[in-house]
Amino acid sequence: MLALAGIIGLLYYGRVFLITLATAVVIAFILEPFVGLLIRVRVPRALASFVVCSFALAVVYMLGLGIYTQAAGLMEDLPKYGERVNQISEQVLSKMESMERSAYELLVPKRFREQERQAQPAAPKPKPQTSRLRRSAEPPAPATPPAVQEVRIRPERPPLVDFLYENLGSFYEILLMASFVPFLVYFMLSWWDHLHRSFLQLFEGEGRARAARSLNGIASITRAFVVGNFILGLLLTAASTLVFWLFRLPYPLLIGPVSGFLSLIPYVGLPLAVLPPFLAGLTVYKAMAPYLVIGTVVAVFHLLAMNLLYPKIVGPRVHLNPLVVTVALMFWATLWGAAGLILAIPLTAGLKAVCDNVEKLQPYGKLLGD
Repeated sequence: MLALAGIIGLLYYGRVFLITLATAVVIAFILEPFVGLLIRVRVPRALASFVVCSFALAVVYMLGLGIYTQAAGLMEDLPKYGERVNQISEQVLSKMESMERSAYELLVPKRFREQERQAQPAAPKPKPQTSRLRRSAEPPAPATPPAVQEVRIRPERPPLVDFLYENLGSFYEILLMASFVPFLVYFMLSWWDHLHRSFLQLFEGEGRARAARSLNGIASITRAFVVGNFILGLLLTAASTLVFWLFRLPYPLLIGPVSGFLSLIPYVGLPLAVLPPFLAGLTVYKAMAPYLVIGTVVAVFHLLAMNLLYPKIVGPRVHLNPLVVTVALMFWATLWGAAGLILAIPLTAGLKAVCDNVEKLQPYGKLLGD
């Protein structure tokens, strides 16, 4: 129990370092097959690793540039969305007040309502006005000069600047660790053969074969999960973007990918996927019917992807039962936040791969399996 508590404490307090390292390992597992293809055509591993990493960075940069272009236009329209949200909140409050009034009149008898009105204190009577002669005879009260206070006007900062200012230390730490990811991935890929061989040298006899099988199982599970989810996310993105464009929603190239990839989050993916198009449609639709149609379409896409495509693309490699998936999401999200939600299933599936290949741990592997 003390060792388990120590491991959990290490995972929590070293979360920034461990998240960075785990992200680099996952990306290296994904990019290794592309490096292997270049090595087969007689490209040195170091050069192949550099080419693959550079291409991956270029893809990430182009995606970030497209998201920034859409988000810049969205920032200009934020006042319109703020006005619309205020209108909706006022309408909701007025409807709640009318419902409360109707429920009060329905549940409380009329005679009790009349008794309650009679029990309320009467309004105070206005004071009688004195005559003009009496008012003129009274000496005027001395006027007290208002106190002069020095007021320093400080320019108001935007909310985003305030948020960044308050969390500057955390952002700096995250950006610092994120800057190491490309270098870690490159060195892992360029030194792949050496690291693999040196890792296996740590074991002897049958343990070396089990370690090799465990490592291959972790790599295959990671690739299957990440690549499968990425393919599903692209399919959902294309379908969602097309539907949002047909419905004339603003910024379909931004809300389409966001809705598509949010739909892949287990258990809460459907409400999260519906939220972006609903928010984008606040300035377009006033009636309820378009929201119902859009929500239905997003729900159909989510159900088809998770019940038809997900078991065929990801399911054959990731054998985890639903209870373990739920507990793993809760555990890693508690320790690592949003990054834990993304890495929870690959980490748990990799742990299961190790348990399946170690004889003493195979009962735990069956407990985690489906």
